[in-house]
Amino acid sequence: MGAERTDSRGPSVAREQPDARSDLRLIALVGEGDGEAFHELYRKYQSRLARFLSNLVRHPHLVEEVLDDTMMVVWERGGSFKGESKLSTWIFAIAYRKAMRAALRHDEPVEDKEAEVRASGEASPEDEYGSSKVHGLLREAMAELSPEHRAVVDLTYFHELGYREIAEILGCPVDTVKTRMFYARRHLRRCLAGDLSDWI
Repeated sequence: MGAERTDSRGPSVAREQPDARSDLRLIALVGEGDGEAFHELYRKYQSRLARFLSNLVRHPHLVEEVLDDTMMVVWERGGSFKGESKLSTWIFAIAYRKAMRAALRHDEPVEDKEAEVRASGEASPEDEYGSSKVHGLLREAMAELSPEHRAVVDLTYFHELGYREIAEILGCPVDTVKTRMFYARRHLRRCLAGDLSDWI
């Protein structure tokens, strides 16, 4: 344990970026075939990926399948992760590509009836109610957007990522992300009218 805290980069790394350090430690162990590290990584990303994927594929029965496919790639290719981006960026990029392929196979939209009431985080009941109401209204308005536009909105509002990281996940230029967000916001403002138009 002590060796993990005092590597060549010094002990301050763990204090500065505990999540990033934890991710790097876990993916390094996954690359060595450590099943426990993989299960810990799976638990860490499962709910975030499920929320992201449910907005992309809009097929409740596909969300788990795509999530598992994504994490299977993480398990099989963990050793190839070089740390050139954040691990979360790498994993979300895999999930996005898997979701786009799944959406092409099942192009008839199916509404997820449980999306608005699904628990989202560890907020108080009042906060959770307000948050789920906002998210529910936003998801309804997002339903008419293309998967590419939904991905930009989802990563911006539900995962609070910047345009540069979103561009990395989606594999497109930053300007493309900005353009998609411009058109998505215009659509959302039109759909939401007085409900959340100031929030978008």
